[in-house]
Amino acid sequence: MSKSGALDLASGLGGKIDKEEVKSAVDEYEKYHGYYGGKEEARKSNYTDMVNKYYDLATSFYEYGWGESFHFAHRWNGESLRESIKRHEHFLALQLGLKPGMKVLDVGCGIGGPLREIARFSSTSVTGLNNNEYQITRGKELNRLAGISGTCDFVKEDFMKMPFDDNTFDAVYAIEATCHAPDPVGCYKEIYRVLKPGQCFAVYEWCITDHYDPNNATHKRIKDEIELGNGLPDIRSTRQCLQAVKDAGFEVVWDKDLAEDSPLPWYLPLDPSRFSLSSFRLTSVGRMITRTMVKALEYVGLAPQGSERVSNFLEKAAEGLVEGGKKEIFTPMYFFLVRKPLSE
Repeated sequence: MSKSGALDLASGLGGKIDKEEVKSAVDEYEKYHGYYGGKEEARKSNYTDMVNKYYDLATSFYEYGWGESFHFAHRWNGESLRESIKRHEHFLALQLGLKPGMKVLDVGCGIGGPLREIARFSSTSVTGLNNNEYQITRGKELNRLAGISGTCDFVKEDFMKMPFDDNTFDAVYAIEATCHAPDPVGCYKEIYRVLKPGQCFAVYEWCITDHYDPNNATHKRIKDEIELGNGLPDIRSTRQCLQAVKDAGFEVVWDKDLAEDSPLPWYLPLDPSRFSLSSFRLTSVGRMITRTMVKALEYVGLAPQGSERVSNFLEKAAEGLVEGGKKEIFTPMYFFLVRKPLSE
């Protein structure tokens, strides 16, 4: 059901941005980031514009390469990438204790791959919250094709100011999404507000680890590359995220960087030293072919001007992610399960 062909990729490039405006959108997006001299303050104060531009520009590439679920996963030996991604999603459902009939919120849901998998796995009703119109349009179509439009839906809104009443949801989760928040405490407070008392929130956060040295130029470059290629205002540390969720009022049940004991490295799909037929498009060879194809599509006018530059900054992100993973200064799966107290 996911878009898989070259023309599908070309038709989706730019998302809801007018095709004639893609190049200028790329210009504006790149200027936000430290890799091009941009400032963290500007990224945080303009996070809505920055993140929306990012997902309009990048979603078609993600869907072409990753499928419907845009995230990494803890992975066992002998397990395919697709299998590990599904298990990563099932793990969240099990940690939250999801049961049939529960009302669940997916914060920053992308095009809804995890939403659909978790809804089917747990027989729950899942609402996807997303502030990007193009992704919601894709998600609704994929929900229709999956036959779950009656139980799962999407809401377009900023997760810093959710349009839900207090104490609405039986469970809330986020998968590599709240890293886009300009203020983690504010984001977690909104999640706290809409979650019912006594219920849980589970999350996979993108974080820098204790091995990161802000005075190390190589570490700083890697961080800048990851922020550029993933639409992030800043990458927070695991300690900062844990303190932020406590400051929002939650009780911590448990937390762990799941990358630490993953039998296969989480960055393996992107590692240029490895090759896989099952996830070929994510390999260095597959990504090179995609970049060449996008360049050709842009040249003949089937892809908008600026598409090749999007492909290039996504490649820069892949390089930063692999290097950050190998140096153990970055993780995409700092996990914590927290509970909203029964009484405040």
